[in-house]
Amino acid sequence: MIANVLVGLVALIHLYIVYLEMVLWDTPRGHKAFNLTPEFAGASKVLAANQGLYNGFLAAGLIWGLYLGEAGFQVKVFCVAITGLYGAVTVSRKILYIQTVPAAVALIGLWLGA
Repeated sequence: MIANVLVGLVALIHLYIVYLEMVLWDTPRGHKAFNLTPEFAGASKVLAANQGLYNGFLAAGLIWGLYLGEAGFQVKVFCVAITGLYGAVTVSRKILYIQTVPAAVALIGLWLGA
């Protein structure tokens, strides 16, 4: 049960990121969250929406895995394992702490059967 709570938390983090990237990207709150200038945010709004969709699919996969219960173990492991790693390496170390650490804790919980 603890692992499922952690997986749910990771899903909620990704839903919030979807909201930031798809809705708030070109607003002062989005600028602050991603350290953007208004000019860059305006020019990259479509790319941010694409990133948001990626995060939405991760959240959907995690929620689907939770819905499937024990049968969703592989779905949860797959979605949690890929969460944040690429972004942490290619974009920002901040992603490591916001996405990857919670995902790693959830993954450990899944493996331990918590």
